[in-house]
Amino acid sequence: MKFNKSKLIGYRWSSLVGLLALVSVYACVPTRTLKEEDTSVPEQYANQPIDTVNTAKMKWREFFSDPYLISLIDTALVHNQELNIMLQRVDMSKNEIKARKGEYLPFVNYFGGAEVEKVGEYTRNGAVEKNLDIREGEEFPEPLTNYAFGLKASWEIDVWKKLRNAKKSAVFEYLSTVEGKNFMVTSLVSEIANSYYELLAVDSQLAIIDQNLELQEHALTMVKLQKQAARATELAVKKFEAEVLKNRSHRFELKQEIVAIENKINFLMGRSPQTVARSSGDFVTTSVDAMYAGVPSQLLLNRTDVRQAELELEAAKLNISVAKANFYPSFDITASLGLEAFKPKYLNTTPESLLYSVVGDVVGPLINRNAIKAAYKNANDKQIQAVFEYEKAILNAYIEVSNELSNIDNLKKSFDLKVGQVDALTESIDISIRLFQSARADYMEVLLTQRDALEATIELIETKKDQLIAQTTMYKALGGGWN
Repeated sequence: MKFNKSKLIGYRWSSLVGLLALVSVYACVPTRTLKEEDTSVPEQYANQPIDTVNTAKMKWREFFSDPYLISLIDTALVHNQELNIMLQRVDMSKNEIKARKGEYLPFVNYFGGAEVEKVGEYTRNGAVEKNLDIREGEEFPEPLTNYAFGLKASWEIDVWKKLRNAKKSAVFEYLSTVEGKNFMVTSLVSEIANSYYELLAVDSQLAIIDQNLELQEHALTMVKLQKQAARATELAVKKFEAEVLKNRSHRFELKQEIVAIENKINFLMGRSPQTVARSSGDFVTTSVDAMYAGVPSQLLLNRTDVRQAELELEAAKLNISVAKANFYPSFDITASLGLEAFKPKYLNTTPESLLYSVVGDVVGPLINRNAIKAAYKNANDKQIQAVFEYEKAILNAYIEVSNELSNIDNLKKSFDLKVGQVDALTESIDISIRLFQSARADYMEVLLTQRDALEATIELIETKKDQLIAQTTMYKALGGGWN
């Protein structure tokens, strides 16, 4: 055989040109530098010692001691609609992992079909069939039927790890939805506890109003007797009557507030409006436990919203790799195996009716890659956005804890002072009444003393409520309540 040297040289040059063209195309794949996240936090909180003891590690059943509150939270964690909606989102994210995993495994499908075809006799196919015998004396049937069934497989070889990275990204997305669910649990526990303390505070205010009404009604009776003895005027009687009516009106406002808070708790529990069972002790004497903030770096592990932002950032990084892999060629293998014949009776005749094929394809983008360029840029932008979201979550967590540390300290100091104020005003009520009875004080002094004592007591109750809410808010800010 003669060897054509010129053809060989031409073949080599064409191969080299093709290879250079392919390299030049994929050398133009855009690249961007990943933005690194800043996770640095101060070593300690302001005016706080460095101590790793952290209240967030307590389970919420241990953190709350009121059995009624624990029962409410238990019910809400089962029946709250928002939480159950979130659980479905978590399940959908889990299903997405299965879908992504299936994409890089081979697909095997079955097929089957039947067709009938009549072609023109004066065509290439028609002429061939007209003059072709199946066997001696047996012509092709007209019209021609065809029957086939078998298996078909396809598989994209994941050379660039595009499909595996997409699956890993789906895993991170799933884990982020789990942390989102945990954050919702924390928020739900905190919201129910805060509403419960608001309810106890309004109950206590209503009880104080009732006690004050007894005093005012007693004072009103006394002023009326003083008027009959010409030792007081009608003006004094009307002033005391107005004060009694004002507090009676305030009672209905508080009762409506109780209904609204109860219905809010019932909504969080996923049940219809009904009375909320609660403790009936002295609200003002409710103890406020000490809180331990630990060190700021623990927020990265305990805060579920911070962990969620971190996982979303990891998913965004992988999505960049997935988007970049779209610039490279994909390698596909398809194969089929089956039986095909124009009459069903020939389907089991092998190897004549045997059908098989194996095809390998390489497909890559060459011209007009604007869509995949845009997708790659979007993936990079989303990664930068995720970095900022992560850094914002860390900063927000630190600031929330710092605010609550200061709030708890100031509320304690305020509460101690208001206790002294209420004690002094409570004693002054008896003194003012005795002075009024002996004509050494006028009715306005008695009235104002009672009013001041009532307002101071209500403020004391409000401060106690704020203390308990601050305690719960601090627990949530530290990352407790979800485990």
